[in-house]
Amino acid sequence: MGLSVSRGGPSAGPPQAGPPSPPGGPFAVRRERGVILPHWPGWRNLPREARDTLFQLGVIGWTVLPHLVRLPLWCSVMVGTILLWRLRLALANAPLPSRWIVALVLVLAAALTWSGERTLLGKEAGVMMLVVLMSLKTLELRARRDAMVVFFLGFFLVWTHFLYSQSLAMALATLLSVWGLLTALVLAHMPVGRPPLRRAAAVAAKGALYGLPLMVALFVLFPRIAPLWGLPQDAIGRTGLSGTLRMGGVAEIANDDSIAMRIRFFGRPPTPETLYFRGPVLSAFDGREWSRSAPRFVSAAGAATEVQVRGAPVRYEVTLEPSRIALLPLLERTPVRADSAPSIPAVEVVQRPDLQWQTGRPITERVRFEAQAWPSFRHGPRVPAIGLRDLVSLPPGYNPRTLAWAAELKRQSRLADADARALADAVLAHIRSGEFSYTLAPGPYGRDAVDEFWFDRKLGFCEHFAASFVVVMRALDVPARIVTGYQGTDPIPLDGYYAVRQSNAHAWAEYWQPGEGWLRADPTAAVAPDRIQRSLSLRPPPNFVEQAIGSVSPQLLARLRSAWESIDNSWNQRVLSYSRGQQFKLLQDLGFEAPNWLDLAYLLIMLLCGASIAGAAWALWDRHRQDPWQRLQRQVQARLQALGVAVQPHDGPGMRARRVRGTLGAEGEALAAALETLERARYGPGGRPRVDRAWWPAFQAAAERAAAGTRARSLPPTPEAAA
Repeated sequence: MGLSVSRGGPSAGPPQAGPPSPPGGPFAVRRERGVILPHWPGWRNLPREARDTLFQLGVIGWTVLPHLVRLPLWCSVMVGTILLWRLRLALANAPLPSRWIVALVLVLAAALTWSGERTLLGKEAGVMMLVVLMSLKTLELRARRDAMVVFFLGFFLVWTHFLYSQSLAMALATLLSVWGLLTALVLAHMPVGRPPLRRAAAVAAKGALYGLPLMVALFVLFPRIAPLWGLPQDAIGRTGLSGTLRMGGVAEIANDDSIAMRIRFFGRPPTPETLYFRGPVLSAFDGREWSRSAPRFVSAAGAATEVQVRGAPVRYEVTLEPSRIALLPLLERTPVRADSAPSIPAVEVVQRPDLQWQTGRPITERVRFEAQAWPSFRHGPRVPAIGLRDLVSLPPGYNPRTLAWAAELKRQSRLADADARALADAVLAHIRSGEFSYTLAPGPYGRDAVDEFWFDRKLGFCEHFAASFVVVMRALDVPARIVTGYQGTDPIPLDGYYAVRQSNAHAWAEYWQPGEGWLRADPTAAVAPDRIQRSLSLRPPPNFVEQAIGSVSPQLLARLRSAWESIDNSWNQRVLSYSRGQQFKLLQDLGFEAPNWLDLAYLLIMLLCGASIAGAAWALWDRHRQDPWQRLQRQVQARLQALGVAVQPHDGPGMRARRVRGTLGAEGEALAAALETLERARYGPGGRPRVDRAWWPAFQAAAERAAAGTRARSLPPTPEAAA
């Protein structure tokens, strides 16, 4: 039995003629190279049940598709096999498998899920089981109830996609899935005849549009409660900054061209070389990995007194994508001031002594906030402090050639009494003239990565240059550390927003200069100045689609991406970033002086009650409406009964034509032919829900002729006729 579970009925009419079928019927099987394949009679010639089943399998496949890239290989193979199996059964008109086979497959899926996830609950395990159950249910559709289960499993599966992504592309994909499921649901409630898919899809779209006002009201007024509205923590994107750094780590992030955040400047934007968005500050080094540590040279309470800002401030707005660390990458330098510090509802935000903006928890949902920064600033202790000695230590036994090179540099007469700034300039000059190359794919490095980079290969990304610079400066007895974050933005704003991508991920260095504090040094600028001055990030090699589009028009791909990101930004700003603050602002615009959750609830309840009353009134009015087909059937019945033909309300046009011939004989032949024409127009190939308007006048004329013939036959013969 297919997904549309009941077909035919007394008014379904006679079987429709079609193109000749192959020997053995329209679903006869054929052999090709030993493989039994069902015959394909063509989409228009498929029986109703097979057509509806294939349509529903296509909708299920589309709904499951986004999950397949996240599910284990065994799950994807199992689901694909089951759906192809069900496709073959539908084409071959073969019986469904026994429940024992379905149960064994389900047990196997549960065992494989348990072996991989160690649970049958939770998000990942739950999605796996839901996808498998969805596909298995198509193998046991034996009643209308089973079809309803498939439909509503599909609606629930659509919802699970938003546990992983709430992007515009995902919303459009799920919208298509919902439309397909609604169309299949409409088909299941149209058991008579062969309604076209186009008609069922139109009914589904019309029903969805009826519910659109209620959906908008719920979106606008439903309370934004964090556990319901934010993504679960394990759904956070896996790319982005982290609290540690190994050689090659930032290059992996830079291969991702997705957007990390969007920036809107209130006023003239800063120049690209000043756009440093400060992320994790890495001070501890074990020879292989850099990590964060708490600075001991100044207390958190006294950090503000160690910062001096100069020049005009830059006010900006940030729309930050979900991240996996509890940190805000803000523009250097955003101070702790009431008019400058960021504020996020329900999130604690503090600044560490090393100027990192720390949050109380990872940002698991898209947030938007404003801040103010001074690109020209000075920070850090001005005189030596105990904690600074922690930032000159290096692990013993690592990078001996680099340490020897630094000692030789320090012995040069011109640098014997040099301060930290002069030493940094000398190291940067060596990078500038040392034939180093800036590349996104330098390849893996060994145990003494700095030695290998500094002397042998000289190929690296920003973290190679920053890490090597810090190691050399520490070897010169200068406190130094690595700062990671983002540098630069897209050069052209979209809708006023500059995109900061993961490909803008960057690493630079800071060293301590007595009397001034911490000074920024970006070794990448010494070898790739366009990366800093013009925000020209390295790009990974294009994929096949990008190469194909680029071969047609080199600028087409950039224009297409800009157009899509503009639309996506509007989606993010107007839909995904719609927050509690905007809800309360809406209430203020409606006249509420000090809106709160209670006012929001009252307004939502009033709207729902109003919608319920309106729906009840519409249903009451709709009861008095008549379906055009039913109205026509009643008119036909009344006209035939007036002619003395005994017909029942449930008789179809074909049955009524036979009753007319049996009652009226030759006088009713034209009337019976008109009824058979109605039968073909309604239930034949290409049948239409509405009958041609010319049919009723023709039927009336045939009825008048039949009535006249009946009256003439019933009159006694005249004398002339008798003679």
